[in-house]
Amino acid sequence: MSDPTKMDPRSIETLKSVMAALRTPNTGCPWDLEQSFETIAPYTIEEAYEVADAISKRDMASLKDELGDLLLQPVYHAQIAAEFGIFTLDDVIEAIVTKMIRRHPHVFGDEAARAAGVSAGFWEANKAKERRSEPRQGVLGNVPLALPGLTRAVKLQAKAAKVGFDWPSVDNVYDKITEEIAELRSAPAEKKAEEFGDVLFALANVARHLGIDPESALRSTNEKFTRRFGFIESELATQGREPVDSNLTEMDALWNKAKLAER
Repeated sequence: MSDPTKMDPRSIETLKSVMAALRTPNTGCPWDLEQSFETIAPYTIEEAYEVADAISKRDMASLKDELGDLLLQPVYHAQIAAEFGIFTLDDVIEAIVTKMIRRHPHVFGDEAARAAGVSAGFWEANKAKERRSEPRQGVLGNVPLALPGLTRAVKLQAKAAKVGFDWPSVDNVYDKITEEIAELRSAPAEKKAEEFGDVLFALANVARHLGIDPESALRSTNEKFTRRFGFIESELATQGREPVDSNLTEMDALWNKAKLAER
């Protein structure tokens, strides 16, 4: 096995060697040797969110680091797969290169295909053609279960909408939200969670109709809440106090002050 400490740190081959060394029995890292597809999957999702967070903050230094952490994930999964003789990282790269070329005939095709460009419905028709060789699934069958809840809700709704199962206007969805909130308020305790889920699903539908990414919107609001609550803490600290020493009326006034300061 090559010694990654003596290889080019800018090469993907070096990263593959690092991962292989970490997974080598007896000499590798005990923690890495214990991992599997299932235990690493949550980190794969988390790293994607870290990338999104760096982008939302326009923190390019962090983005570089987070992209590296994300890049490690397919290398990690491919190393585990190679150990079982399933596939290698080269197979993963070949698959995506082949798919990208196949899905972009207007870029990589012959002269006629390039001249034709991208027609209406091109992407869906192309994907549908690829799916014909896969086992038959229902309309919603290929929406991944592991997606974040709001993201999956939007994708489920979008799939259903393509076959005509959709409200004609976002106003209808607003009415649906009002209906779902009323049901939530009147639901018995054991049904609250279910009705709350219905409210979130309806809100995700509004996001889809308006072209809003609900996960991104919620992350932005979380950041705004963190920032404004930090203002409350800072203002109270100038008085030698903490939030626990205050009350809702005072903190709400400081919250409004924080809102004004952001305008």
